[in-house]
This record gives sequence, structure tokens and C-alpha cells, in this order.
Amino acid sequence: MGLQFDRTEYERRISAARTRLQRKNLDALLVFAPESLYYLTGFDSTGFVYFQFALLTADERPLVLLTRRPDLLQARKTSIIEDVRIWYDTVDSDPSKDLQDILREHGLQGRRVGIELDSFGLRAASYEAVRARLEGWCDLINGSSVVRELRVIKSEAEIAYVRRAARLADEALVAMIDKSGPGVFEGDIAAAGASVLASGGCDPSPSGPVIGSGERALLVRATTEYRVLDPEDQITIEFAASYRHYCACLMRTFRIGSDLSQQRRMFDVTREALLAMTDAARPGEPLGAIDQAHRDVFDKEGFGASRMSACGYSLGATFRPSWMDVPPLLYAGNPMLTQPGMVLFLHAILADVDRNLAMSLGHTILIGQERAEILSQLPLEHIVR
Repeated sequence: MGLQFDRTEYERRISAARTRLQRKNLDALLVFAPESLYYLTGFDSTGFVYFQFALLTADERPLVLLTRRPDLLQARKTSIIEDVRIWYDTVDSDPSKDLQDILREHGLQGRRVGIELDSFGLRAASYEAVRARLEGWCDLINGSSVVRELRVIKSEAEIAYVRRAARLADEALVAMIDKSGPGVFEGDIAAAGASVLASGGCDPSPSGPVIGSGERALLVRATTEYRVLDPEDQITIEFAASYRHYCACLMRTFRIGSDLSQQRRMFDVTREALLAMTDAARPGEPLGAIDQAHRDVFDKEGFGASRMSACGYSLGATFRPSWMDVPPLLYAGNPMLTQPGMVLFLHAILADVDRNLAMSLGHTILIGQERAEILSQLPLEHIVR
């Protein structure tokens, strides 16, 4: 237990966030996103499902955290935050009042205050309570991008965690493939991968894994109720390895029993698409170029109706309910420029509903100074078990 990075790394991140506040003419930021709290301070908790925020001012005053009593020790042990305030559960408790008191203490009445709205850490009811209390008292402005955009570019220390996650993802996928075969229970396949990840020091994944056979192999979301694989079947596996909350993802569809020529062709085209997407992920080019490469290959080969409308997203340190660290999302026309230090998950997915055939391939990449580096060491090969 303790900090996951050197204190100087957190200080650098806080300084960069303050610079962005000043550029946006904001006097402070209400930090509700658990990912932002983890990034800026190391605070590691699922307490965001309740009301929890930190105040980051544009000047040099220390951060203030407002949370519930169960997270007091959590803050002390995992973060650099020293000023921790507690709100208590009562019949008429209203932590938005505690929030306003903290803002008043910092002289923020009548000032421009940012708030992270694009986050699972701020429920609609909580936002409405804050909005109603601060209306006319200060200018509340959407500040979701202040920390979010800093987090898109990873430091060398963060990349080291991503690389560790990617290596463990490879090992977990091999274990799940080896476990697969006719008559095997999907739950045992999931357990084989989970065992590798847990033994390697991974955290529980923020979601998933997505494991589906038969007609469920066409789905791209996890569903309840594992099944037993048929003698002739297909299975899609998509999951994230999460190391110190930093995620690396993999995705594969493979045959069970015997091969099908139609599905082998789908694999060949999907592999071509994924490699074209990876080649398009170059510094200085728009992120939309990655999805355009994805569309070009699938549409040229006659699979336009079976592909997805986007082909991936940013990865980072995320909390439940999702390993997707968006924005950015990879869709055609996205003008955001690809930059060194970005970590992206690229997925090429085909769902042929008429023939009930699936084919999906995906891997995590790191944008380097000239091109993308594929973090998985596993070959992109057609698998039959």
C-alpha cells in the first residue's frame, strides 16, 4: 500500500493541471472523476459511487478532499492529500453544502469554478444538488477536459505499468485459448485467464471479460450466463489486464472443432484491417485516419454492413464500470492529432448476422515518435481449437 509514483510525478501533474486552469481562466476545479483523483494524487478508492470530490485551485494552495468516513484512511494511505474533510450519512445529509463551505473558505464566491461533468464519479442527482446550491453564487463551468486531456499522454512511469499489463494480457489470452475446446464451460475459460492475471499482480478489470460463444460470439458486451461450447462452435474473447489500474486490452475470435472457409476469409480481412489501422496510427495524423483505414479495408472487401462504426479508444488508468478511457474515441473524422505517449486499443470487428459468424481482432498500441508499437507479442493467426 502506498503511492504508485514518485511524489515529484504527482507534483508535476498538479502543476500542469493548474497551468491549464489558468489558461482556461478558471479559478478552481471540482475534481469528481476517480481517474483524475488517482492521476493527480494517487487516491485509490471506489468511494466515488457516493459523493466525493477534491478541490484543485489555480493557485498553489493544497488540494482538499471531501469524502465519507470509510475513505478517510484510504486517502491517508494511498494519496498525497493532507487536507481531508468528512461528510456523514444522516437522514438529511447534503454534502453539496460541505462543498460550498469549502469553496467559501477558499474565497471562490463569484469566481469561475470548473466541474468535471463527464465522469461516472458524478451522478446526476449529485450534480443537480451542486448546481442548485451554487447557482448565482459562483460561475460553474464544465471543466471535464482539464485533467482528462493531460491523462491521454502517458509518462514513462505510466508506460511501464501499461507494458506490464500488456505482458500479463498475453499470458492470460494464451491460458484462455489453451483451455478452450469442444464441451468446455465458458466459465472455466474465464477462470483460466483470471488466474493468470491475479497471480501476476493485476487488479480486477474495470469490466468484463467479454466471453461469448455460439451466437453470443457476435456480441461486443458481456452478458450473464456462461454456456458450454458445442462440438462445432466459435468464441470471442475481449478483456483488459489492469495493472495499477492501467489497462491493456486484447480481442480474438477463434473456431472450436473445425475450420470454416467463410470464417477464415473473415479472419484474413480482419487481420488486414487491424494492420492497416495500426499503420495509420502515426504521430501528427488525425485519430480519424485510423478509423478511415478500418473502413477502407472492410468496405473494399464487401464487409461494410458487418463492421462497427468506430474502431477503438484510448486506454489508461480507469475504474469501474469501464476500461474504455474516453475521450478520445476512434471514429472517422475525429480531428484530434495522434501524439507520442498515447495508448490506444484498436479493434477490428465483424458480425455477420445472416450467417451467424463472428470475427474480431484487437490489440493495444503505444504511439512512439514515428509509428505505433504493438504491445502484444502474440501473433495474429487464425486459431482452431
